[in-house]
Amino acid sequence: MSGARTEEKGFYGVYGGSIVPPELQEALNHLEEAFEKYKDDEEFNKEYKYYLKEYVGRENPLTFARNLTEKLGGAKIYLKREDLNHMGAHKVNNVLGQILLAKRMGAKRVIAETGAGQHGVATATVCAMFGMECVVYMGLEDTKRQALNVFRMEMLGAKVVAVAQGQGKLKDAVDEALNDFVANYKNTFYLLGSAVGPHPYPAIVKHFQSIISEESKRQILEKEGRLPDAVIACVGGGSNAIGAFAHYIDEPSVRLIGVEPDQAATMAEGVPAIIHGFKTLTLLDDDGNPKPVYSIAAGLDYPGVGPEHSYLKEIGRAEYYTVTNDEVLDAFQTLSKTEGIIPALESSHAVAYALKLAPQLKPDQIIIVNISGRGDKDVEHVFKLLKERN
Repeated sequence: MSGARTEEKGFYGVYGGSIVPPELQEALNHLEEAFEKYKDDEEFNKEYKYYLKEYVGRENPLTFARNLTEKLGGAKIYLKREDLNHMGAHKVNNVLGQILLAKRMGAKRVIAETGAGQHGVATATVCAMFGMECVVYMGLEDTKRQALNVFRMEMLGAKVVAVAQGQGKLKDAVDEALNDFVANYKNTFYLLGSAVGPHPYPAIVKHFQSIISEESKRQILEKEGRLPDAVIACVGGGSNAIGAFAHYIDEPSVRLIGVEPDQAATMAEGVPAIIHGFKTLTLLDDDGNPKPVYSIAAGLDYPGVGPEHSYLKEIGRAEYYTVTNDEVLDAFQTLSKTEGIIPALESSHAVAYALKLAPQLKPDQIIIVNISGRGDKDVEHVFKLLKERN
């Protein structure tokens, strides 16, 4: 697997970098040093793989969606089942890798940000297992939408800080987490949940999430004897998508398709700008500040995107599309009713695009849809949304 990183450290084309205060740069340099030391270390990877198997439950299946395929006609649809991971999402892949780094760096306190709550729950889970203090920043609005995940985090021993500033959403949670990290970096490990932020975070998150495509590539070759024609994943910050794409980036026959909410269409409408210490495509308001965004999926409420996604779009290697809230709700119900798999609202964005793409393709073509998380956390929210819609 090769990345899209250029020779200049931390950049993907013109995107990425580390635009932060000197004291934070010192902490990031320390983190990069540890990551470079351990990512290929035999003992580190042995421990990481042990926990992936014994704690997370990997490898998870690549499930042929027979009923959905027959219902739609066209391409065969396979589902990469990140929803079957411990705690129900892809987030734990990255969290586990980073907590093992934190342990080796001697950190006693871990902080994180979360939108939908899945990253926060995953962080609280591993902190409980490794006996570390855990503080999770979450937008006030998101704590209301995802009250069950807030309770889960607290039950696991984490302190959840509701951030009321701004819109009270994911961007604001990231702001507060970064402020904490600047103030406390000497004894605190910032466990960032998406493929965003200053270098080395996008590289770290991609490295640990690439297990998704490492497995799916091997699995599809075993099942079909060839690579898929397309891989589809939802995109907010972009961690599940970059993980789902990673081992296919150097396979030009495979289309890489990211799917966003139409009210948070960073890839479609964003412009290059600096947000949270890195340069990427960003939605800006008339004053040049990050624009308020909305998605029925709290995990996709982010006005920027991981820098490698911006680069992949710029060079034409990946495609990015939007879907509407109604299409997402329909996809949520369709997958539930045809396959008995309730997807997270985030993942339902990818499903929604697959429902449109599959009938346009031939029966001998193959689509892999990354089911980044399960929808238990969203059922009450969807119930209210459907009631309002009807």
